[in-house]
Order: sequence, then structure tokens, then C-alpha cells
Amino acid sequence: MIYTVTLTPALDKTVVIPDFTVDHVNRIRTVRLDPGGKGINVSKVLKALGMESVAAGILGGGTGRFILDRLDEMRIAHDFVTVPEETRTNLKVIDDVRNTHTDINEPGAPADPAVLDRVLSGLLSSVRPGDRVVLAGKAPAGAPDTLFGEWILALKARGALPYLDADASLLVHGAAACPEMIKPNDEELGRLTGRSFENIEEIASAARALGEGGVHTVAVSLGADGALFYRDGILLRGAGLHVPVGSTVGAGDAMMAAFCYGDERGLSFEETCRLALAVSAAAVMQSGTQPPQRAEIDALMPQVRIEKL
Repeated sequence: MIYTVTLTPALDKTVVIPDFTVDHVNRIRTVRLDPGGKGINVSKVLKALGMESVAAGILGGGTGRFILDRLDEMRIAHDFVTVPEETRTNLKVIDDVRNTHTDINEPGAPADPAVLDRVLSGLLSSVRPGDRVVLAGKAPAGAPDTLFGEWILALKARGALPYLDADASLLVHGAAACPEMIKPNDEELGRLTGRSFENIEEIASAARALGEGGVHTVAVSLGADGALFYRDGILLRGAGLHVPVGSTVGAGDAMMAAFCYGDERGLSFEETCRLALAVSAAAVMQSGTQPPQRAEIDALMPQVRIEKL
């Protein structure tokens, strides 16, 4: 089974405003509401790929209930700890005249340590050896920077396989605990390694060093330039696919979902990387944070180009 953990989920409200202008009355043309947060996005893409998962984390208030209802409609299993505090709403503004995408994100509510303990306890009581657990996104305000690192060690002690998609200190401490996989972008990789990169060779060197240091798989997203992947001494570079952009939010989450799917299905490393590039590109084509359709992913697969470095 695959579990996804989102400690700061959100209701993603995506609006299309032609010719969006600051300090001006703007009129919304269309509105879309999606359950969001990085782990939830992973679960949505897994569902689109035909694989079940359990979404876990923290939800609260009327917004939290709305998200749970939508997950039920999507037939995504969930095991959230509910709290009184209202789950945040994130506004995504798409201007299809100027071709811009603007994110206006609310801060997540702090979480009591007891609530975090309940989330971890629920995971530890549910996971079985070989289960994959995606720890994704930010920690609630006030949570220690070591949170994901501690959770990774606890999950590994149960025989689970932790996958990490976080930033800043959460990524630093999490990577030190040697999860099954990390998925930074190039900027996050630079902060993790304390380096700045001038070219793809330097990024590849940093990814290889992390892999040889104990992280089994390193996937570095490069935006429109594709991605770089390292596992078991193999370093692959995937070119970016040229697709119409609906929203860039969730492309990295789609890549994480593809890796969970590929590893669960026993695909080869190269096959999983190919799928990850196609799924990410298909996610970029969507409005808001809705998942791509399997037919869209399959249509992009022939366009994927990967080379060994």
C-alpha cells in the first residue's frame, strides 16, 4: 500500500482572470476548487494511474470537511486527524492573456505536538513492511525542522519505505535519515548540498553524491528542462516535453506519484523515469491541481527522451 502524508493541506481555488492587473478591479471568468497539498496531489495522480493509496495528515473546519467530501467522491481512501482550526485556502490566479500563473497561499495553522504524534502513531500502526509512505510539503508552523527526519527513521524501523518531497531544513534533516527517495528541484538541491550549480554536470554530481551517501533514489526536477534521476549507480537525464501550460502547480507531485507507481509495479528504473516525465508533463496541461487522465499520459509517452550520463 502507498500512504501519502500532507500536514498542511489546502483547498486550491484556481481562478482565470484575463489581463490580471494589480491595483485594479479584476473579474473572474472561471473558478475551480480542488483538494490540494502535495501529498493529496500525489494520491490524486495515483488514482488516475489506477493505483490505490491512503491520504493522511491534518484537516480542520469546514474547508477540511469539504476536502474529505471531495476525496470520498474521488474514491481516495483517507485517514486524517481532524482539528478545529480551519484548513487553509490557496488562491491560484491564471491570466491567459499575459500567460502568467500567480500563487497566493495562506499560511497553515500551527499544530499541537499531540496532533502530530497522532498522525505518526496512525501511520506506524497501519504500515506494513514494504509499504511506501510519501512525506510531502511543509510542516505546520512551530514544528521542529527535524520532524520528517525523525518520522523517516520511525517508518524505516517498521520496514516501510519513506519517500520525501520537502524543502529547506525539513529536506536537510530528512535526507540525512536516508529515505527511499527525495525529489528536490535544482534550487532545493543547491540548498540541501550548500552548493550553487553552473551546469547540468554539477547537478548530476550532487545527485550522485546523495545517492552514494544512502538515499536510494534522487530525482531532480529541472522545470521546463526536464529532470535528472539517480539510482544504484545509474544517472539518467530526461528532456522536458513541450506541452500547453494549464498550471505548473502539482507537476512535481505528479512525478513523485509516478515513482511510487513504478516502484510498486516493479517497473525498471528507466521505465519509471519515462513515466515520471510523461505524468509531469500531463499534469502541467491541467487547470488547477486536477490530475491528468491516463489517456493523456499514454499519449505523451512516445515523446519522452532519456539519455544515460
